[in-house]
Order: sequence, then structure tokens, then C-alpha cells
Amino acid sequence: MEFRQLEYLVAVAECGGFSRAAKASFVSQSAVSHQIAALERELGVELFDRAARSVTLTDAGELLVPRARELLRLRDEAVAAVVPRPDRVRITANMSFARAALSAVATVRERHPEAEIDFLIKPFGQRIDAVASGEADLALVRGGVDRDDLYLDPLWVDQPVLTFPSRHPLAGLGRAPAPRELSEFPLILPPAEQQLLLHQLVERVFARADAQVIYGPVVRPGHSVAFELINHPECWSILYDDPLVPGLVCRRGLEFTLPVSAVLRADATPNPLVAELLAELSHGYSRR
Repeated sequence: MEFRQLEYLVAVAECGGFSRAAKASFVSQSAVSHQIAALERELGVELFDRAARSVTLTDAGELLVPRARELLRLRDEAVAAVVPRPDRVRITANMSFARAALSAVATVRERHPEAEIDFLIKPFGQRIDAVASGEADLALVRGGVDRDDLYLDPLWVDQPVLTFPSRHPLAGLGRAPAPRELSEFPLILPPAEQQLLLHQLVERVFARADAQVIYGPVVRPGHSVAFELINHPECWSILYDDPLVPGLVCRRGLEFTLPVSAVLRADATPNPLVAELLAELSHGYSRR
């Protein structure tokens, strides 16, 4: 059984005859008849009743046609999944990148209204795997990736926000406190296995300042850092974005920075649409 035979089977069923199916398929009528006959011999059944003035499906044909349509649909989906489409881009990131990604996508879509740009929410490890497998065209990440089949394209430098309850002694400074000032108060964060980069960033900044981090209660899975800060007014935290929660004050410290990059496959076919998105994400820096 071949896809070509299934295509002709569906065409004859939909057109109601061999000659009309041949015309719709841009082949000769003998080619259609030959392929349908070969399929009938292989299956050992007749698929069409040729005795009537118009060709009609037999019981076997009625059973096979919907299955043939489904097989042809699956074939087309399989081809679409692996064949590069220059008008389609799939970005994978987490929600902390949503604002930057949506702004870039909106700008590119204005220039290319026919483009299809998807935004897939995935945790860090799954983002990397999605790019490596071809499921996604690029991933947005903080920090680095050590894989020979992938490379990083730097986009911008992130400044996570230092966050305090409004009653916290450091909230009234009117500026970002220095690491030595922060070292007097407990820091609350999710466990390191959930927010490794933030833990590493804090440790690195404090080590440079020759200061010691005091850790407060760990934020449990499913709990909000912002609400934990409200419940522990003596603590502070560091977040990727301002949570915009009443009762909290946020400051951006110049020492606390993380590089943001796009992860791309080293052997990917150059795509002008991806290059435009990267230019928008990096605030206009053009890729040539």
C-alpha cells in the first residue's frame, strides 16, 4: 500500500469518478485506474462499484476511505514537523521572559503578518532539549549552556530586583542596598534546585564584597516568594521581575546581573525571521 494509491482512492471517492479524479490529481485516467486496481489486488477486495453510471464505493471502500484520509493527514503532519518553514518560529522560555518575547514578536509580526510565531513555556532543561531536537528554533535562558551541538547568542544583561517588605529597614534607603547592608538580614529563596542561578548569583556577589549571606526560611514549592516576604518582614529576596505586589519595595542593584542569551542549534539552517527576532530581543542589534 502506497500513499499515492491512498491519494487516488480519496480523490475518486470525492470526485465520483476516475476521469474527474485524474483531472483533479493532474495525472492520466489510466494512472489512477492502474493504482486503484493494484491496491484492490493487494487487499483482495473491490473498493469501487464500477457497474453503475457513476462510480460508488463498496462496503470495503467505505471502511477504507476515512482511514486513508487519516493516514494522509498523519503523513502531512510528519512532513511538516521536520521540514524547515521559514515563516514559522518556535520560541521556548519561561514566563519571566514573556514580556520581552511578546514585545519582540509583536514588532516582527507587524512586518510579517503571515508569520507563525509560537511561544512555548518550558523549564530550563526541557528548553535546551527542545532546541537540540528541533522542536523549538530558539530558547531564552539566563546563564550558560555547555553543549557542542548548541551555541549561545547574547541578547541583553538582566538585572534581578532586590525585594523587601515596605516595613523593612532597607526599604527606606531610596536606593539599592550594598551586599554588606543586605548581609545583616535573612534572605529567603526557593531551594537551590529550583532557582540555582539566583543562589549562585547571590553567593558570587557576596563573595566579591567579602560579605556573608544569612539564609532565612526556604520558600516551599507552590508558595509565592512575595507572600512569604509579607509573612517575614525582616527578610529580603531577589526576583527576576518586580512582582508589583502592594506592601513590597523593589530595587535594582548594579552588582546583581545575569546575561540573557538565545540558545540555538549549531547546525540549524539560517532563518531571516529568527534573525529579526533576535535583533528585536537584543534591542535592535542586527545579525548579519
